[in-house]
Amino acid sequence: MPRLTIKHWLTTALALLLGLASLSSHAELSNDAEAVNRAGQQRMLSQRITKNYLMLGQDIRPDIANRQLDDSLARFEENQLWLEQYAKSAAARAALKNSGAVWQEFRQAALQAPDKAQANNVITLSEALLSAAETSVKLIEQDTGLASAEIINRSGRQRMLSQRIALYYMALSWKLAEPSYSERFNQAVSEFDQALSQLEQSAHNTNETRALLKKADAQWQFSRKGFALSGDARFVPTLIGTTSESLLHNMETLTKAYTALPQS
Repeated sequence: MPRLTIKHWLTTALALLLGLASLSSHAELSNDAEAVNRAGQQRMLSQRITKNYLMLGQDIRPDIANRQLDDSLARFEENQLWLEQYAKSAAARAALKNSGAVWQEFRQAALQAPDKAQANNVITLSEALLSAAETSVKLIEQDTGLASAEIINRSGRQRMLSQRIALYYMALSWKLAEPSYSERFNQAVSEFDQALSQLEQSAHNTNETRALLKKADAQWQFSRKGFALSGDARFVPTLIGTTSESLLHNMETLTKAYTALPQS
């Protein structure tokens, strides 16, 4: 067996080191994409938890609403801890510290037995948590510098809007005394519609994401037919609760597909 010369040994060692550096770089980029994804999930979870609180208050599919509530509370907590460990900049760390403080207050309110008299307060706290999470995801997206960070963020925001639409639909069906809820519902519907069109035009799309977008569009058109009934004061909260989850699932799958795109 031939002996390795110093030159051959150095060449082999250099190739190994370059390979390890490449793997490390790839892992860091994948971590960055996942950070944008998880930070975006926090926005969605703030709305989903509140939606489930309102569903429980109206006794709308309580078994499902309870399960979703427990799952969402656990996922928010897990994501918060993961993001605090990940945060790269002082600004991101400060934003996450703030969202963590808001989260503790919101979590305590959301864990109480649903009460119509307290529902507006839970919604107010969810708005504060959504705003804090929005700040965190923007800073994290900025820190990553990934070319695909914007599309991951935009797709991830659709997850939030699917739950925000359902939240305010449930608030309207419960006839909570707050005039702005109808406006917030209509604005969320408009934002989802506009962002879906923008995603369909993205240069980042692949055959997989285009197929997922086509499926999401079909589900969205079906959901809008249900929304139209509320204009006639005929609320169908069980239907909207179901379709909002289908939309969430579709947008979650799409966001994961964008997160898995080659990063550079």
